[in-house]
Amino acid sequence: MMFLEFFIWGAWFVTMGSYLANNLGASGAQIGLAYSTQSWGAIIAPFIIGLIADRYFNAERLLGIIHLVGGVLMYLAYRAEDFAAFYPYLLGYMILYMPTLALVNSISFRQMDDPSRHFGRIRVWGTIGWIIAGLAISYVFAWDSQEGIASGLLRRTFLMAAVASVLLGLFSFALPATPPKASRESGLKQLLGLDALSLLRHRNFLTFFVASILICIPLAFYYQHANQFMTEIQVANATGKQTIGQMSEVLFMLAIPFFLLRIGMKGTLLIGMAAWAARYVLFAFGNASELQFMLIIGIALHGICYDFFFVSGQIYTDSKAGDRYKSAAQGLITLATYGVGMLVGFFIAGRITDAYADGALHDWRMIWMYPAAFAAVVFVLFLLTFRDERKVAVGDAETAGA
Repeated sequence: MMFLEFFIWGAWFVTMGSYLANNLGASGAQIGLAYSTQSWGAIIAPFIIGLIADRYFNAERLLGIIHLVGGVLMYLAYRAEDFAAFYPYLLGYMILYMPTLALVNSISFRQMDDPSRHFGRIRVWGTIGWIIAGLAISYVFAWDSQEGIASGLLRRTFLMAAVASVLLGLFSFALPATPPKASRESGLKQLLGLDALSLLRHRNFLTFFVASILICIPLAFYYQHANQFMTEIQVANATGKQTIGQMSEVLFMLAIPFFLLRIGMKGTLLIGMAAWAARYVLFAFGNASELQFMLIIGIALHGICYDFFFVSGQIYTDSKAGDRYKSAAQGLITLATYGVGMLVGFFIAGRITDAYADGALHDWRMIWMYPAAFAAVVFVLFLLTFRDERKVAVGDAETAGA
């Protein structure tokens, strides 16, 4: 289940910017609009999960129905001949897909006696699925090669995702029964995590909350334009090389407990933010020939960028929320980051990319300096305003590395 769930996403998400720019003639703003469907899906997801899945339907049945419908929408996106036809199918798909991230977690947790020990071993198959999708695109099918892009083969990533989505849809009906548990009397405020807004009265959590939203702006540049950048400057097997980022994500996940216990939460979060700035500087000055190693290092920093800020941030949120607001606080952070933060980030990234476009080519050095500078500013502001909190529960740290 986890393998297919993230194989589907990795099959098209990484290369979509390259496909839209090269095969559908999309502008940076249009590519940003396409990627922002993830944010709209994240914003709408709590309504689907909280108001429907948690109250009325077995999670595995809803997962199956969504992925069967999603397979149809992916196939229609594969057949679309221009951006105007492509976008509605993608928007509909992501509104359906984003809630499945919570559904697969719910199905997993309900089958485990001790999720803190067992979930990591299950979730890692999702990362493996994403990696396999990227390796297949580059090294098996060569769809992201210059010849593949020129001949329109990159669109087959959507067909591959459609087939995998149908497979997961059918497989979902064979998963263990996972009936609803939530009370039908739960209010919208609880579903959206708004109960946790009281945590924002604390200066440190407010600082972390704002920083989480702001750091999603440079994050959006990577998701939206990294593959387009590398295919445009003719890096061979760009999509396959980007899977190094997911590989490093698995490795650095194991390092989080060490850093939290040695340098504390503030230091760990700062390392994560600094890595974002460093990554974009490497992208700005690297190239596809003798300086390609700079691009590879920038990709490999993904584990630090993501794990040290977002995963550590989830641990920090959990420790500050207390038993009463644990779920609400995580929901609030997810809504703020993948919803609001990424939505703003995709918009800004698209506009900046268009500003430095010369026909089909871009001044990537200037483009990458913007998220590098923005991440550096967030780093400095966080350094000056966040009070050091070195007390991180050992159990929380060890759970992060599970």
